[in-house]
Amino acid sequence: MTNILIVGTGALGTLFAARLSAAGNNVTLLGTWPEALTALNQHGARLILAEGSELRAPVQATDTPANCSQVDLALVLVKAWQTKRAAQQLAACLPATSVAVTLQNGLGNREILIEALGQTRVILGVCTYGATLLAPGVAQLGGEGLLALEDTPRSREIQTLLQRAGFQVNLVADAEALAWGKVIINAAINPLTALLRVPNGELLQRPAARALMQALAEETAAIAQAHGIQLPFKDPLAAVENVAQRTASNRSSMLQDIQRGAPTEIEAICGAVTRIAQTHGISAPLNWAMWRLIDALRGA
Repeated sequence: MTNILIVGTGALGTLFAARLSAAGNNVTLLGTWPEALTALNQHGARLILAEGSELRAPVQATDTPANCSQVDLALVLVKAWQTKRAAQQLAACLPATSVAVTLQNGLGNREILIEALGQTRVILGVCTYGATLLAPGVAQLGGEGLLALEDTPRSREIQTLLQRAGFQVNLVADAEALAWGKVIINAAINPLTALLRVPNGELLQRPAARALMQALAEETAAIAQAHGIQLPFKDPLAAVENVAQRTASNRSSMLQDIQRGAPTEIEAICGAVTRIAQTHGISAPLNWAMWRLIDALRGA
Protein backbone atom coordinates (compact mmCIF):
# COMPACT_ATOMS: atom_id res chain seq x y z
CA MET A 1 0.00 0.00 0.00
CA THR A 2 1.32 3.42 -0.98
CA ASN A 3 0.81 6.42 1.28
CA ILE A 4 -0.30 9.31 -0.91
CA LEU A 5 -0.76 12.94 0.09
CA ILE A 6 -3.06 15.09 -2.03
CA VAL A 7 -2.61 18.80 -1.42
CA GLY A 8 -5.97 20.36 -2.18
CA THR A 9 -9.58 19.40 -1.44
CA GLY A 10 -11.27 20.79 -4.56
CA ALA A 11 -12.76 19.01 -7.55
CA LEU A 12 -9.56 17.42 -8.86
CA GLY A 13 -8.29 16.62 -5.37
CA THR A 14 -11.52 14.76 -4.70
CA LEU A 15 -11.34 12.96 -8.06
CA PHE A 16 -7.79 11.73 -7.46
CA ALA A 17 -8.51 10.84 -3.84
CA ALA A 18 -11.51 8.68 -4.74
CA ARG A 19 -9.73 6.75 -7.49
CA LEU A 20 -6.43 6.29 -5.67
CA SER A 21 -8.11 5.16 -2.44
CA ALA A 22 -10.40 2.77 -4.33
CA ALA A 23 -7.27 1.26 -5.90
CA GLY A 24 -6.00 0.27 -2.46
CA ASN A 25 -3.79 3.21 -1.50
CA ASN A 26 -3.77 5.08 1.79
CA VAL A 27 -4.84 8.62 0.86
CA THR A 28 -4.60 11.78 2.96
CA LEU A 29 -5.80 15.19 1.78
CA LEU A 30 -4.26 18.38 3.11
CA GLY A 31 -6.40 21.49 2.84
CA THR A 32 -7.85 24.54 4.53
CA TRP A 33 -11.59 24.28 3.70
CA PRO A 34 -13.28 23.15 6.95
CA GLU A 35 -16.46 21.85 5.29
CA ALA A 36 -14.48 19.70 2.85
CA LEU A 37 -12.24 18.31 5.59
CA THR A 38 -15.28 17.31 7.64
CA ALA A 39 -17.10 15.76 4.67
CA LEU A 40 -14.06 13.81 3.50
CA ASN A 41 -13.37 12.41 6.96
CA GLN A 42 -17.01 11.48 7.58
CA HIS A 43 -18.10 10.24 4.15
CA GLY A 44 -14.91 9.63 2.17
CA ALA A 45 -14.13 11.04 -1.27
CA ARG A 46 -17.17 10.77 -3.53
CA LEU A 47 -16.89 10.80 -7.33
CA ILE A 48 -20.01 10.92 -9.52
CA LEU A 49 -19.27 9.10 -12.76
CA ALA A 50 -20.55 9.89 -16.25
CA GLU A 51 -23.30 7.27 -16.12
CA GLY A 52 -24.54 8.60 -12.79
CA SER A 53 -23.05 5.92 -10.56
CA GLU A 54 -20.94 6.89 -7.57
CA LEU A 55 -17.45 5.87 -6.50
CA ARG A 56 -16.92 6.40 -2.79
CA ALA A 57 -13.67 5.60 -1.01
CA PRO A 58 -12.37 6.24 2.52
CA VAL A 59 -9.74 8.94 2.99
CA GLN A 60 -8.23 11.01 5.75
CA ALA A 61 -8.27 14.80 5.62
CA THR A 62 -6.42 17.36 7.70
CA ASP A 63 -5.37 20.99 7.82
CA THR A 64 -2.17 20.17 9.73
CA PRO A 65 1.02 19.39 7.77
CA ALA A 66 2.48 17.57 10.78
CA ASN A 67 -0.16 14.87 10.22
CA CYS A 68 1.24 14.19 6.73
CA SER A 69 4.82 13.16 7.48
CA GLN A 70 4.51 9.47 6.53
CA VAL A 71 3.84 9.76 2.79
CA ASP A 72 5.56 8.27 -0.25
CA LEU A 73 4.17 10.66 -2.86
CA ALA A 74 2.51 14.08 -2.88
CA LEU A 75 0.19 15.29 -5.64
CA VAL A 76 -0.20 19.06 -5.70
CA LEU A 77 -3.70 19.98 -6.88
CA VAL A 78 -4.31 23.38 -5.32
CA LYS A 79 -5.06 26.50 -7.33
CA ALA A 80 -1.97 28.28 -8.64
CA TRP A 81 -2.42 31.19 -6.21
CA GLN A 82 -2.13 28.68 -3.34
CA THR A 83 1.12 27.07 -4.54
CA LYS A 84 3.43 29.08 -2.28
CA ARG A 85 1.52 27.97 0.81
CA ALA A 86 1.49 24.36 -0.44
CA ALA A 87 5.25 24.49 -1.02
CA GLN A 88 5.86 25.68 2.53
CA GLN A 89 3.64 22.93 3.92
CA LEU A 90 5.41 20.25 1.90
CA ALA A 91 8.82 21.56 2.94
CA ALA A 92 7.72 21.02 6.54
CA CYS A 93 6.26 17.53 6.21
CA LEU A 94 7.38 15.71 3.05
CA PRO A 95 10.06 13.07 3.76
CA ALA A 96 13.39 13.65 2.04
CA THR A 97 12.95 10.46 -0.01
CA SER A 98 9.52 11.46 -1.34
CA VAL A 99 8.63 13.58 -4.38
CA ALA A 100 5.87 16.04 -5.23
CA VAL A 101 4.08 16.02 -8.57
CA THR A 102 2.41 19.25 -9.68
CA LEU A 103 -0.67 18.70 -11.84
CA GLN A 104 -1.81 22.32 -11.67
CA ASN A 105 -2.92 24.91 -14.18
CA GLY A 106 -0.76 27.81 -15.26
CA LEU A 107 2.93 28.63 -15.28
CA GLY A 108 5.40 28.96 -12.41
CA ASN A 109 4.10 26.27 -10.04
CA ARG A 110 7.05 23.92 -10.54
CA GLU A 111 9.52 26.73 -9.89
CA ILE A 112 7.84 27.64 -6.59
CA LEU A 113 7.90 24.02 -5.46
CA ILE A 114 11.53 23.54 -6.52
CA GLU A 115 12.53 26.57 -4.47
CA ALA A 116 11.04 24.91 -1.38
CA LEU A 117 11.88 21.25 -2.03
CA GLY A 118 14.80 21.12 -4.46
CA GLN A 119 15.05 20.22 -8.13
CA THR A 120 15.10 16.43 -7.76
CA ARG A 121 12.00 16.27 -5.55
CA VAL A 122 9.56 17.95 -7.95
CA ILE A 123 8.01 16.41 -11.07
CA LEU A 124 6.06 18.46 -13.58
CA GLY A 125 2.83 16.92 -14.78
CA VAL A 126 0.01 18.00 -17.05
CA CYS A 127 -3.58 16.94 -16.36
CA THR A 128 -6.46 17.18 -18.83
CA TYR A 129 -9.05 15.47 -16.64
CA GLY A 130 -12.02 17.64 -15.79
CA ALA A 131 -14.21 17.64 -12.70
CA THR A 132 -16.87 19.82 -11.12
CA LEU A 133 -17.24 20.19 -7.38
CA LEU A 134 -20.87 19.49 -6.47
CA ALA A 135 -20.47 19.77 -2.69
CA PRO A 136 -17.65 19.48 -0.13
CA GLY A 137 -16.01 16.11 -0.79
CA VAL A 138 -18.21 15.39 -3.84
CA ALA A 139 -16.93 15.82 -7.42
CA GLN A 140 -18.48 14.96 -10.77
CA LEU A 141 -16.22 13.56 -13.46
CA GLY A 142 -16.24 15.86 -16.49
CA GLY A 143 -14.83 13.28 -18.86
CA GLU A 144 -11.75 11.13 -19.12
CA GLY A 145 -8.48 12.83 -19.95
CA LEU A 146 -4.75 12.26 -19.93
CA LEU A 147 -1.90 12.68 -17.48
CA ALA A 148 1.59 13.42 -18.77
CA LEU A 149 4.60 13.30 -16.44
CA GLU A 150 8.11 14.41 -17.20
CA ASP A 151 10.34 11.36 -17.46
CA THR A 152 12.50 11.22 -14.31
CA PRO A 153 14.00 8.31 -12.31
CA ARG A 154 10.86 8.28 -10.12
CA SER A 155 8.23 8.78 -12.82
CA ARG A 156 7.76 5.19 -13.94
CA GLU A 157 6.66 3.95 -10.51
CA ILE A 158 4.26 6.91 -10.28
CA GLN A 159 2.93 6.10 -13.74
CA THR A 160 2.20 2.53 -12.65
CA LEU A 161 0.51 3.71 -9.46
CA LEU A 162 -1.77 6.11 -11.33
CA GLN A 163 -2.57 3.59 -14.08
CA ARG A 164 -3.72 1.08 -11.46
CA ALA A 165 -6.17 3.76 -10.28
CA GLY A 166 -7.65 4.09 -13.76
CA PHE A 167 -5.73 7.09 -15.09
CA GLN A 168 -4.20 7.19 -18.55
CA VAL A 169 -0.58 8.27 -18.04
CA ASN A 170 2.24 9.01 -20.47
CA LEU A 171 5.87 9.81 -19.69
CA VAL A 172 7.28 12.61 -21.83
CA ALA A 173 10.69 14.15 -22.39
CA ASP A 174 9.37 17.72 -22.53
CA ALA A 175 6.53 18.26 -20.08
CA GLU A 176 7.03 22.03 -20.24
CA ALA A 177 5.92 22.00 -23.88
CA LEU A 178 2.70 20.22 -22.85
CA ALA A 179 2.22 22.65 -19.97
CA TRP A 180 2.44 25.54 -22.43
CA GLY A 181 0.01 23.76 -24.73
CA LYS A 182 -2.47 23.62 -21.86
CA VAL A 183 -1.83 27.29 -21.04
CA ILE A 184 -2.73 28.22 -24.62
CA ILE A 185 -6.01 26.33 -24.29
CA ASN A 186 -6.73 27.78 -20.85
CA ALA A 187 -5.91 31.34 -21.93
CA ALA A 188 -8.22 31.05 -24.94
CA ILE A 189 -11.18 29.39 -23.20
CA ASN A 190 -11.26 30.04 -19.45
CA PRO A 191 -11.40 33.85 -19.19
CA LEU A 192 -13.95 34.12 -21.99
CA THR A 193 -16.26 31.57 -20.38
CA ALA A 194 -15.88 33.37 -17.04
CA LEU A 195 -16.64 36.78 -18.52
CA LEU A 196 -19.57 35.57 -20.60
CA ARG A 197 -20.81 33.10 -17.95
CA VAL A 198 -21.19 30.30 -20.50
CA PRO A 199 -20.03 26.66 -20.79
CA ASN A 200 -17.05 25.95 -23.03
CA GLY A 201 -18.99 24.89 -26.11
CA GLU A 202 -20.96 28.14 -26.25
CA LEU A 203 -17.79 29.94 -27.37
CA LEU A 204 -18.00 28.02 -30.64
CA GLN A 205 -21.58 29.17 -31.25
CA ARG A 206 -20.92 32.90 -30.89
CA PRO A 207 -18.90 34.36 -33.82
CA ALA A 208 -17.42 37.22 -31.79
CA ALA A 209 -16.42 34.88 -28.95
CA ARG A 210 -14.95 32.40 -31.40
CA ALA A 211 -12.88 35.17 -33.03
CA LEU A 212 -11.56 36.25 -29.61
CA MET A 213 -10.75 32.64 -28.76
CA GLN A 214 -8.77 32.31 -31.98
CA ALA A 215 -6.88 35.56 -31.40
CA LEU A 216 -6.00 34.57 -27.83
CA ALA A 217 -4.77 31.16 -28.95
CA GLU A 218 -2.59 32.65 -31.67
CA GLU A 219 -1.19 35.40 -29.44
CA THR A 220 -0.29 32.95 -26.66
CA ALA A 221 1.25 30.47 -29.11
CA ALA A 222 3.44 33.21 -30.60
CA ILE A 223 4.70 34.12 -27.12
CA ALA A 224 5.43 30.48 -26.32
CA GLN A 225 7.47 30.13 -29.51
CA ALA A 226 9.37 33.33 -28.73
CA HIS A 227 10.13 31.78 -25.34
CA GLY A 228 11.72 28.78 -27.07
CA ILE A 229 8.86 26.33 -26.54
CA GLN A 230 8.26 23.61 -29.13
CA LEU A 231 4.49 23.37 -28.93
CA PRO A 232 2.78 19.95 -28.94
CA PHE A 233 0.47 21.00 -31.80
CA LYS A 234 0.88 22.88 -35.08
CA ASP A 235 -2.48 24.65 -35.17
CA PRO A 236 -3.35 26.46 -31.90
CA LEU A 237 -6.88 27.30 -33.03
CA ALA A 238 -7.66 23.70 -33.98
CA ALA A 239 -6.34 22.50 -30.60
CA VAL A 240 -8.45 25.02 -28.69
CA GLU A 241 -11.61 24.37 -30.69
CA ASN A 242 -11.16 20.62 -30.26
CA VAL A 243 -11.06 21.02 -26.47
CA ALA A 244 -14.04 23.39 -26.48
CA GLN A 245 -16.00 20.86 -28.52
CA ARG A 246 -15.01 17.85 -26.40
CA THR A 247 -15.87 19.71 -23.19
CA ALA A 248 -18.85 21.61 -24.61
CA SER A 249 -21.07 21.18 -21.56
CA ASN A 250 -18.31 21.81 -19.00
CA ARG A 251 -18.06 24.99 -16.97
CA SER A 252 -14.38 25.96 -16.92
CA SER A 253 -12.62 26.06 -13.57
CA MET A 254 -12.33 29.85 -13.91
CA LEU A 255 -16.08 30.20 -14.44
CA GLN A 256 -16.68 27.99 -11.40
CA ASP A 257 -14.34 30.19 -9.36
CA ILE A 258 -16.12 33.38 -10.45
CA GLN A 259 -19.52 31.90 -9.66
CA ARG A 260 -18.29 30.90 -6.18
CA GLY A 261 -16.75 34.31 -5.58
CA ALA A 262 -13.33 32.66 -5.22
CA PRO A 263 -9.92 33.83 -6.50
CA THR A 264 -9.09 32.64 -10.01
CA GLU A 265 -5.91 31.39 -11.67
CA ILE A 266 -5.80 34.26 -14.17
CA GLU A 267 -2.51 35.49 -12.70
CA ALA A 268 -0.77 32.18 -13.50
CA ILE A 269 -2.30 31.97 -16.98
CA CYS A 270 -2.82 35.27 -18.81
CA GLY A 271 -0.81 37.23 -16.25
CA ALA A 272 2.19 34.91 -16.57
CA VAL A 273 1.96 34.94 -20.38
CA THR A 274 1.91 38.76 -20.35
CA ARG A 275 4.98 38.97 -18.13
CA ILE A 276 6.91 36.44 -20.23
CA ALA A 277 6.01 38.37 -23.38
CA GLN A 278 7.47 41.51 -21.82
CA THR A 279 10.80 39.76 -21.21
CA HIS A 280 11.02 39.16 -24.95
CA GLY A 281 9.94 42.68 -25.91
CA ILE A 282 6.59 41.41 -27.22
CA SER A 283 3.18 42.89 -26.48
CA ALA A 284 0.35 40.66 -25.33
CA PRO A 285 -2.69 42.94 -25.48
CA LEU A 286 -5.34 40.22 -25.38
CA ASN A 287 -3.78 38.28 -22.51
CA TRP A 288 -3.30 41.57 -20.65
CA ALA A 289 -6.95 42.50 -21.23
CA MET A 290 -8.22 39.10 -20.03
CA TRP A 291 -5.97 39.33 -16.97
CA ARG A 292 -7.31 42.77 -16.03
CA LEU A 293 -10.94 42.04 -16.90
CA ILE A 294 -11.06 38.93 -14.72
CA ASP A 295 -9.44 40.86 -11.88
CA ALA A 296 -11.96 43.68 -12.39
CA LEU A 297 -14.81 41.16 -12.33
CA ARG A 298 -13.73 40.14 -8.85
CA GLY A 299 -13.28 43.74 -7.75
CA ALA A 300 -9.49 43.50 -7.62
